[in-house]
Amino acid sequence: MGDPSTAMIFAAGFGTRMGELTLKRPKPLIEVSGRALLDHALDLTHAAGLRAVVNAHYKADMIAAHVQDRPDTEVVIERPEVLETGGGLKAALPQLGSGPVYTLNSDAAWAGPNPLECLRAAWQPSRMGALLLLVPQERTVGYTRVGDFAADAQGRLTRNTSGMIYTGAQVLHTDGLADINEASFSLNVLWDQMLPEQQLFGVEYPGFWADVGTPDGIALAEQMLEQHADV
Repeated sequence: MGDPSTAMIFAAGFGTRMGELTLKRPKPLIEVSGRALLDHALDLTHAAGLRAVVNAHYKADMIAAHVQDRPDTEVVIERPEVLETGGGLKAALPQLGSGPVYTLNSDAAWAGPNPLECLRAAWQPSRMGALLLLVPQERTVGYTRVGDFAADAQGRLTRNTSGMIYTGAQVLHTDGLADINEASFSLNVLWDQMLPEQQLFGVEYPGFWADVGTPDGIALAEQMLEQHADV
């Protein structure tokens, strides 16, 4: 139960910030450095020895076709409505199992060690409800919003717009999802349950991270991968 064997990859969003690039294909299939964003995420997942569960909604059939020959990869299609991160994770629990799981956003690029291995090294399931992978603003690329969290000396998190950025990678216990009645909800709802109990933790990623949410973010991510060691 302590060391998860499965990762949830979020690939169901509409990618509206990508504009015309997502009119004919979903954002996870947009290429960065010659490979689809989803392939970058799956490479990380499988390199860490994990089975992958990918959720899909917008142009879901394209996502399913893209990964059909990938070993240890299963697609969960959200219909009729998209369920957001928390709802998507809850809906995929039959495929993920009852123990803790990793989650990974598909719209990012990483230069440095495997983020899932960084989480594995710091995960303490007996004292943590969730462990989020964070990065300082100065080591982000293409990210234009405010910070998310500050960590104390033990790694416990508080919300702080001047703090570090959440990278979209985490490991967490999923038990608390059963207490949320909505079908579609953000994982922020689950984190807000953990914060008062001091069960939300973070660890700093030592490399560089790119938010590939806009067309400009593609070129910035490719430049980052050229300048820094890729995983």
